[in-house]
Amino acid sequence: MDVHFCGVRGSTPAPGLPFVRYGGHTSSVALAHDDQVPTLVLDGGTGLRQVTALLREQPYDGTILLGHLHWDHVHGLPFFRGGGSAGARVDVVLPAPAGDPVEALSRGMSPPHFPIGPQELGAGWSFSALSEGTQLREGFRVLAREIPHKGGQTFGFRISDDTGSVAYLSDHAPLSLGPGPDGLGALHPAALELADGVDLLIHDAQFLASEFPGVTYLGHAAVEYAMSLADAAGARQLALFHHSPERDDAQIDQIMRMVRLSDTTVFAAAEGLVVRLERSAVPTS
Repeated sequence: MDVHFCGVRGSTPAPGLPFVRYGGHTSSVALAHDDQVPTLVLDGGTGLRQVTALLREQPYDGTILLGHLHWDHVHGLPFFRGGGSAGARVDVVLPAPAGDPVEALSRGMSPPHFPIGPQELGAGWSFSALSEGTQLREGFRVLAREIPHKGGQTFGFRISDDTGSVAYLSDHAPLSLGPGPDGLGALHPAALELADGVDLLIHDAQFLASEFPGVTYLGHAAVEYAMSLADAAGARQLALFHHSPERDDAQIDQIMRMVRLSDTTVFAAAEGLVVRLERSAVPTS
């Protein structure tokens, strides 16, 4: 399995020279079976625009899983050129507690907020409601579990194939379930199940422990919590993800110097980074 980091920023894009190395696009991670084009994308932030370049001039033929519907996770959908190409198939699966996925997405993507609605994205687009449990998507086994995050139903995912497994908890507010062992949030059953023994855990790391409690109301996790979860679940690698739009390259570098004191293998997610999972997963570019 190839894991392509196409957008790694949280809340809002962060353009400009101070953000070039790690990237300013919001959340989107593309998954491909080895050496193939991506067929499963996790979240449709502005990083979704970067997926088109991975398609080898083919139209997209696959699924987009939306963990939740905040702007930074859906803003890329109308600008996904590979999904608008002739012959494209884009199956969008999203939280829709009321049962109507088009209506749920339309609340933020329709006039007067946006010039078109979801059903005008293209002939090949379809929309279905996401539910908890295990499902098969594009040849990947997908486990979806509801996780705490402020402002609407939110899912985390565990995706696996015969070569490896990845857990994706892009937005996560574990403090809403109690302080946990370190006062940064509970190591709750859903998070532990998704991350259990995975080759790669991609986790919300928008804040540092030192920034709490001033940012608790925003519904995100701390870098230190992500590391504790990775250790408790036995994850082989941890990608710090959903970087704060205020945190520039130098500040992320500083965090990485701090986490290297840990026994956990940790790296900061960056646009353009590819991780190949083959039971010896390492960042490759």
